[in-house]
Amino acid sequence: MVEVASDSTDLIACVSEYVDDTEQVDAIRAAYDFAAGCHDGQKRLSGDPYIVHPLAAATILANLYLDPDTIKAALLHDVMEDCGVPVEDLEERFGPDVARLVDGVTKLTRVDYRPPGANGVSAADAESLYAESLRKMLVAMAEDIRVVLIKLADRLHNMRTLDALPEPKRRRIAQETLDVYSPLAHRLGIWEIKWQLDDLAFRHLNETRYREISKMLAARRSQREAYVADVASRLHDELIDNRLNAEVNGRPKGIYSIHKKIEKYAAEGKELSDIFDLYALRVIVDDVADCYAALGVAHRMWSPIPGQFDDYIATPKQNMYQALHTTVICDGGHPLEVQIKTDEMHRVAEYGVAAHWRYKEGTGSPGGRGRFEERMTWLRQLLEWQRETPDTNEFLDSVREDLFHDQVFVYTPKGDIMELATGATPIDFAYKIHTDLGHRISGAKINGRLVSLDTPLENGDTVEVVAGKTGRGPSPDWLNPSRGYVATNSARQKIRSWFNRQARSANITRGKDLLRRELRRMGVKLPDREVIELCRFETMEDLLAALGSGELSDSALADRLSEHRSKDTETEEWQIPLKGSQRLDSPTSGITVLGVGDLLTRIAACCNPIQGDAIIGFVTRSRGVSIHKVECINVLNEDERERLVPVSWGEKQELYPVRVRIEAIDRVGLLRDVSTRLSEDKINIAWVVTRENDNATVSMELTIHIAGLQQLNRVFSRIEGVRGVTSVSRVTSSPLRQTER
Repeated sequence: MVEVASDSTDLIACVSEYVDDTEQVDAIRAAYDFAAGCHDGQKRLSGDPYIVHPLAAATILANLYLDPDTIKAALLHDVMEDCGVPVEDLEERFGPDVARLVDGVTKLTRVDYRPPGANGVSAADAESLYAESLRKMLVAMAEDIRVVLIKLADRLHNMRTLDALPEPKRRRIAQETLDVYSPLAHRLGIWEIKWQLDDLAFRHLNETRYREISKMLAARRSQREAYVADVASRLHDELIDNRLNAEVNGRPKGIYSIHKKIEKYAAEGKELSDIFDLYALRVIVDDVADCYAALGVAHRMWSPIPGQFDDYIATPKQNMYQALHTTVICDGGHPLEVQIKTDEMHRVAEYGVAAHWRYKEGTGSPGGRGRFEERMTWLRQLLEWQRETPDTNEFLDSVREDLFHDQVFVYTPKGDIMELATGATPIDFAYKIHTDLGHRISGAKINGRLVSLDTPLENGDTVEVVAGKTGRGPSPDWLNPSRGYVATNSARQKIRSWFNRQARSANITRGKDLLRRELRRMGVKLPDREVIELCRFETMEDLLAALGSGELSDSALADRLSEHRSKDTETEEWQIPLKGSQRLDSPTSGITVLGVGDLLTRIAACCNPIQGDAIIGFVTRSRGVSIHKVECINVLNEDERERLVPVSWGEKQELYPVRVRIEAIDRVGLLRDVSTRLSEDKINIAWVVTRENDNATVSMELTIHIAGLQQLNRVFSRIEGVRGVTSVSRVTSSPLRQTER
């Protein structure tokens, strides 16, 4: 357990180092005295006086050089909830800003997950309350980021004292810390808090591994530190010889960071002894010009590894981080990471947005406030998204996907830098710039070359949007995840909003076409009542409107229609023999023979079991194990029961032959384009015939091997994108009379 003093001496000393206003320091002391009086007699589960906790949170923020109002709010952040102090009292004593911050933190006190059963809370309600609380926290962050800085300090001290809680609650809080609070600290650029949250959470989630890594590091620490000290000294001397004033030292990585790196290296067959970038070499120089000069010195001393250089000075990260990163082959052939930055960049790297708070207050270097506002635009997106997205879980998906995942940095034609989630496309880019531009996009250029709208963007791309003068609006296909047009939830929400604003009658008409197409694809005929029940809507009009607006996606409709297919075994296409066709066996096996391991297995043609069916194996004399449904008539009538063996569906995917019919306008290269689309998805074509029709059209039938209905739905979407294709459907009748070509 971490010992923390229960008086304000250390806090006041820390604040006095950067706050010159004695009245503000006295106000912080008064806030401590008021909080101590309110919490008098209260104890934490650890047995410490309760005032220890807000004092520790305030000290954490003081070490980040936060403004006096934030320090006062941190000291007072629990007095409203735990002591019943009204917000009006706080406003009268400490001013409106402090009262607003305390009130904002108080509203976030229920962000922690409440387990089902507590106070009559159901599992669904618990998840809903938790999601809504997270939403409030993220929106509060966008309105005043200091609220979340206090919450991060609050969580950090709670993690330091987590041992006082029972294990299930420790693990749950630790997992939440890794999932939410650590990514928040990273997104805000506060490395000093992020690495501590990571390590503390990792210790409670996997204490055995945590201690193993600690021991391994301790055993090799002297060797590693001697190595890093030697190369740091040599680089420092070389920089001095080149008239560069520099500070060079090693930067240790956190244990959780090392754990992730060990996992990555293990996948590459490397041992811990091979990892020499457990310590990065940090070089701090006077200005930006010296950064590039120092880089040249390092590259003259040691050979840089190709592809391992990043210029975050010219292209800063969205969390304001700036530095030059390079990895070189150092003495002994070991890779060593070198980070080069100025002193200001170093402060930002450690303290992130906290280091820039003075800019928001109007002080600091010239232009600092403008840079702060420019780099915090992603926070304002939260307010826009939460207004446009009434569904809390969908809003949280947007935040997790678009803000917490890996990013790509691309350029506008004017040279401005845009940050998007990995996998983003030109459509995502257009919607990031402006909603109306996204609605009007008709084409795109990447690095001056025309590309399709589903092309993933890569770091450094220059993206130009080709937009029509009058917006025809987005296509419903953009909402189909199988087509890959949109990768970010923010763009997806704007597209849905566009469809929702269209006339209901137009959505219903579009929905009819989509439903008809999907039923044809699935090869089923269902009455309206059953379709409504499967899709969980009140009326057919509501279903069609949701389908036409994109609220119900094609893939979701296919999943729900497949529920009917799984219940109705008599109409399953997998079991329908096609007249005049030759049976095709699946090319791979996904069956595990229990107690034996992998054996040659074959799907029995008599009952054709599929993934999810209850199955049993029959040991044949020459062809391995044949797989049957447990209710197969051949199994039930088998005399040699000793040849029946238990089997289960293994992790490997079983592929099933499915026949697909394509109607299209005849043209040269049609079959090539269809086969190319299928091969891009690694779909095997086992059999194909075509028939030329009298009206310049062609009918094609293919037998393909797929893993299931979800993949088949994606195949349909891909084929429909081929020029000239008018319809795609599954075949449940006799095949075409063959006109092979």
